[in-house]
Amino acid sequence: MMGLMPSEETRTMTPPTVRSSAAHDAGKAGGASTRAWTMRLLVLGIVLSALNLRPAITSLGALLEEVRDGLGMSGSVAGLLTSVPPLCFAVFGVMAPRLARRFGAGAVVCAGMVAIATGLLIRPYAGGTAGFLVGSALALMGIAVSNVLMPVIVKHWFPDRVGSMTGLYSMALALGTSLAAAVTVPLTDTLGGSWQTGLALWAGLAVAAVLPWLPFVRGRVTPPGAGETAAEAATGGAASVGAASVGGPSARDRDEAAPARTSAPAEHARVEAPRLRMARSRTAWALAVFFGLQATAAYITMGWMAQIFRDAGVPAGTAGLLLAVTMVMGVPLAFVIPRLATRLPHQGPIVLGLGLCGLVGYAGLYLAPATGAWAWAVLLGVANCAFPLALTMVGMRARTGPGVAQLSAFAQSTGYLISIPGPLLVGVLYQHSGGWGLPIALMSALMIPQMVVGFLAGRDRTVEDEAAR
Repeated sequence: MMGLMPSEETRTMTPPTVRSSAAHDAGKAGGASTRAWTMRLLVLGIVLSALNLRPAITSLGALLEEVRDGLGMSGSVAGLLTSVPPLCFAVFGVMAPRLARRFGAGAVVCAGMVAIATGLLIRPYAGGTAGFLVGSALALMGIAVSNVLMPVIVKHWFPDRVGSMTGLYSMALALGTSLAAAVTVPLTDTLGGSWQTGLALWAGLAVAAVLPWLPFVRGRVTPPGAGETAAEAATGGAASVGAASVGGPSARDRDEAAPARTSAPAEHARVEAPRLRMARSRTAWALAVFFGLQATAAYITMGWMAQIFRDAGVPAGTAGLLLAVTMVMGVPLAFVIPRLATRLPHQGPIVLGLGLCGLVGYAGLYLAPATGAWAWAVLLGVANCAFPLALTMVGMRARTGPGVAQLSAFAQSTGYLISIPGPLLVGVLYQHSGGWGLPIALMSALMIPQMVVGFLAGRDRTVEDEAAR
């Protein structure tokens, strides 16, 4: 009996070991499954959020005449509406990094979608011009913080797929822009012809965008690289691959930054880091001015291009369709351009190519606006894809997630401030000159500095090297 005891002990001890190994394997499988669903949910949240970042603007443009008549809005106030979006983006966008540090980027984007839904729902029924402006400002506040934090979320969760994820986000943004411009009027007619209903229905899309972000509100989910093993960390992990693929820091810099990444809190986008003095960075300024000039061109296009075609004799319905074509060009190109940009050490050539398309499009609008209308609409749609390129460069010109957040806030807030006067100035020139010659000349002239600063912003540098205290 005594001789059998070691064998019995062995049999007794083996099952717990086997069960422990099986439990460990099951835990790993469960963790992998959870991470997969987390990433799918996050991609869905990014796409739905991007779809909501422009309908508040383009749906209003489609029904502006009806809104003016319904509210008794003067022409000057209606003109002011074209500059309210960049003003709100500049004022509220700068708050995004601070809010993200305190509550987490996912929670802030979720709140931004709530603000969009609330603003879009109340503004048509506020009962006057002041209430309409307040509702619009609330929706635009949500858009502003989400604008700033989208590049941060992409950098944090998809460090090795910055180009493709920025392209997906930009493609969804362009789709939402063109969709609202194209279907708001038909939907309004279908639902009884009330402009209030036509504007309020877009709140439903914002409500849908709230749902995917709810699990991220309290940082209950972590990035897939948060639990990497020591062996994975030693090989650089996904973060190193991501930094290399987006033209990030050198291998030595990434190795020095690795301890900070592996020891960072495992909360969604809550990374404490020293604040950077962006005003000291030439790259940050170049990117901010590039962002501002491309935003100027975009808001002029959204606000005035249909009128240019109508004044040239193009029917109103066709002019609206031409504007939709310009906007929808961003759907495929917003996916292609960021992927191409991340594969190049210098994004300047892309900036120059987009700028040349814009110059040719403006020349066509001046020389033969009706004859070549479809060609000019396509070329200006290509030129407007400077926006996804600017977002991609935000992710590439900073080494860390907090750096991206600070650069995104600086570039977008400063850029939107720069873009405020553009649509108003075009309107003033058009009113005083009685034609489109001077406004088109202004648009062409602004494209030149856009190309110059965009070329400078495309150089392979990071703001941490220029703006550190």
